[in-house]
Formats: sequence, structure tokens, C-alpha cells
Amino acid sequence: MKQQIGFIGGGQMAEALIKGIIASGLYQKENILVAEPNDFRRNHLEKVYSVRTYPHNHTIFDASRLIILAVKPQTMKSLLEDCKDRVRPDHILISIAAGLPISFYMKTLGKKETKMIRVMPNTPALVLEGASALSKNDNVSDEEMRLAEEIFLAVGEVVILDEVHLDAVTGLSGSGPAYVFSFVEALIDAGVKAGLTRIVSEKLALQTISGSIKLLRESGEHPAALRGKVTSPGGTAITALHVLEKFGFHGIIMDIVESAVIRSKQLGKLE
Repeated sequence: MKQQIGFIGGGQMAEALIKGIIASGLYQKENILVAEPNDFRRNHLEKVYSVRTYPHNHTIFDASRLIILAVKPQTMKSLLEDCKDRVRPDHILISIAAGLPISFYMKTLGKKETKMIRVMPNTPALVLEGASALSKNDNVSDEEMRLAEEIFLAVGEVVILDEVHLDAVTGLSGSGPAYVFSFVEALIDAGVKAGLTRIVSEKLALQTISGSIKLLRESGEHPAALRGKVTSPGGTAITALHVLEKFGFHGIIMDIVESAVIRSKQLGKLE
């Protein structure tokens, strides 16, 4: 079925997917179509990736069977209402909008035969290190689901889950990069406060983060076990960890993820 793939929306996540698709060889550049109303974004995508772009959505539905809906949740309803007459039974629609359940798309389109896949990706897909969770409705075959899975494997890791779990995914990995970036920024500022130059502090902080993640992956040990190996009796690490625990670090992280999960569920009620 790999003929043409269409994107409705040409923002950052769409660009990440386009980059990964081209790099993996899943689709040729000339077979990637993007509808994007912003002139700057269209010109950028054409210049960098040599894909075909359009200022309107209708061409995408007419020319592609596999279509990725890459617009914000708040504008999804108007998009679907505008294009519902062009959605065919053989179309496979893949949405990457946060929060909106599959039932929202089915209700808005009013076509019970629609093949619908909901995906929660995250921004590290921009460097082909994303984490995506996929769910489908019963109209999507296993073979069609594999086609969608291939697309997101091109930009990172993929899990396939029942839709009921996607709000939790949104709170953890979908919004997770924002938490990580905030932590890294604070770590860099802490180094500067302690007397390091910003350049040195940033270099050390980034390597500490990436090295720690690599150690976690390759050792297979639990984070608590590795943490224990850093904390010698009466040392600096255990003293610092005491401060984290005193201010409820674990609880704060759990609370921020939970707040994002709640917001994802609220977005789902836009239907």
C-alpha cells in the first residue's frame, strides 16, 4: 500500500515524522504530501525535504490513503468537519493530537467504517529518538496497524496499547521532555551558581544526563540500585539526595505527571 502518505499540518512533529520516514526509506520524497496554511512552514518543508506541499487539505485526502492528522486538538473538529465528505472507507487516519479519543473522530466524521489510529508521540522524534504509543479502532486491520507502527519506529521506540492508557502516556512521555528540559536547565544553573562557566556547566550536565541514561539501559539495573552505587556513607550525593527527599522530589514528579494526565482527559472532553 506504500504509495503516497499525506500530512494535514506541517508543524514540528510532522517535520520529525517526515525526516524519519525519508531517512528510513519508507516513502520517497515525492510521495510525501503536506497540507500547511503557513507559507513559511510550507517553504521550509519544500526546501529542506523536497516534499510536495499545499495550502489546503482537500488534495491530501484525494491523493493519499494513509493520512496523518498533525494539528492541535483545539482545531481538530473544524478540520474534520471541513473534510468529512472527502474521507473514504479505505482511508487510514492517524491522529497525533493529544487527548482526543477515537470516539471524537468517529462522532465528528459520522462514518462508522472509518479506520482510525490514535498516536501519542513526543518531541525527541525530531532527532529520531522519540517514544510513541499507538491505539486503533476495530476497523483497522493488523496489517494496516503495522504500516502505522513502521512510521513511528522510524523516529524512535513504539508501544501498542489499549486506548484507555493513552492519557497516562501523554502525561509521562508525551509531556515528559518538558520535565526533563526543566531539570537539565536547573542543573546547568546550579553549576553556574557554584562557580562554573555556563559553557562548562552545560557540557557536564548534558553528558551526565546522557551517560546516566546509557548506564541505565546497558546495565539493566533498577534506578534505585544505581543511585545506591553513587551514594557513599556521609558523602556529597547522599547529602544532596536528602534535600531532594525533604522537598518531596518523588511526589512532585508524580504530581506533575498526574496533572498532565488530567489535562489530557480534559482535552478529550472537547468532543
